[in-house]
Amino acid sequence: MTLASLATTLSIVGTGGQRRLIVESSSNELLDSFEGKVASPGVLEGPLSPENARSARNAFPHLAPQPVGLSTSAGTGDRLGLATPGHVAAFQQSGTHLVPVFAQQSAREMDRVGRDPRAIIDDATFGAIEGGWEGRTAADADHLKSTADIDRFLAAGFTSFTLDPGDVVHHLEGVAEQADLKALPWEELEDSYDALLARYENLNVDTGETNIALSSEDLLTAAAKYGRCVALAVKMYRHLVEKADREVEVEIAVDETADVTTPAEHVYFVTELNRLGVRFTGFAPRYIGEFEKGVEYIGDIQVLEDSLRVHAGIARALGPYKLSLHSGSDKFSIYDVVAQTTGGLVHLKTSGTSWLTALEVVAAHEPDVFREIYTVSRNAYVDARESYPVSADPKDVPPAEAVADAHLPELLSSVATRQVLHVGYGDVLGVSELDRQIRQILATEASEYRDRLRAHIGRHLVPFNNSAYRA
Repeated sequence: MTLASLATTLSIVGTGGQRRLIVESSSNELLDSFEGKVASPGVLEGPLSPENARSARNAFPHLAPQPVGLSTSAGTGDRLGLATPGHVAAFQQSGTHLVPVFAQQSAREMDRVGRDPRAIIDDATFGAIEGGWEGRTAADADHLKSTADIDRFLAAGFTSFTLDPGDVVHHLEGVAEQADLKALPWEELEDSYDALLARYENLNVDTGETNIALSSEDLLTAAAKYGRCVALAVKMYRHLVEKADREVEVEIAVDETADVTTPAEHVYFVTELNRLGVRFTGFAPRYIGEFEKGVEYIGDIQVLEDSLRVHAGIARALGPYKLSLHSGSDKFSIYDVVAQTTGGLVHLKTSGTSWLTALEVVAAHEPDVFREIYTVSRNAYVDARESYPVSADPKDVPPAEAVADAHLPELLSSVATRQVLHVGYGDVLGVSELDRQIRQILATEASEYRDRLRAHIGRHLVPFNNSAYRA
């Protein structure tokens, strides 16, 4: 496929490491902005280089990342940098109401696979050209935990920043004690104990369905649990807006923590962010139930729906801002509920499921390579699972030699083995020969990989497209 304007056409030819950018234009000035060789009058052939990615975004501004705002959106992370054509196909098939975030990766994943922020955006740019994407798109620097992470992604051109202060959530056994409150960073919060109590004394949040007033016990427990998170989020946010030379948007995420975020805690967290001048378009609380990687939602869907309705009401009353659904891959049983309950004020994040789709292709065509991937992932699981919400028991993960070739694809549908493969990617892609083999297989079977992604990611998108909110 190609991207075309009145005077210029961009297309990608070739496969794998032989992919090349073709630029056709009647403007010599535009052709001169690309690097490569003139193949014929008005036609240039060049590499998929950072310079050519930048020139492509200049020639077709919709390829440049933009803030999404409140529009319903979905992020499709890509650990290999090869999935965007399939992601484009999924969005094209599912409808036109969602804003895609093709360039989405956490600092954690980026470092594990040895990528850099610029490559993430450039790979998404070339993938969007190859897929013929004509709408706007964004770039999400996901789960950032430090100002150093912010600087890396900001320099590369990212527009959306997910700030994650979840490491400093304070776990409480019961209600807050005086010691918990004394330990809060009051100076960083620009606050005091007495001022906090006075500020919430008459606060009443009308969600449209219920009124939420915080008791002193609710307030102090929320402050003890999330006060440090507020302070860290404010620090990161102020650093970002001070350094940014363009419009950026922010999401705050505390989803990867053990303790569920109660409505009272949601109210406290967002009220304090607002008080301290943090402007954000998305918030990811820790929802009720389990959002584990690569598998279905675990929990009572009706209880989740009731909880989401309250959280969505708070987001409308104190914002509006979107609720963000992290670890959103493969939660098919709840997508309709989430999309409808939020009224489309929602952002979906998927990532590792595109990696698992790539492994489906490998398993189907090169079982010996898949066995090696599986073995490396299995050996890495105990350490790799520490930074991901997964519950697979290693005892439920059979050794590769115990599985016949014909049954290897079944490992990608079993909960335990699916999670092992999901989180073991860092060790797999750290093995240069395995990395090379995976890329070669996906280059040879590029059409199949695209088609599998179109079908699988498309299942994620349709419910959200049907209930989309367009800002």
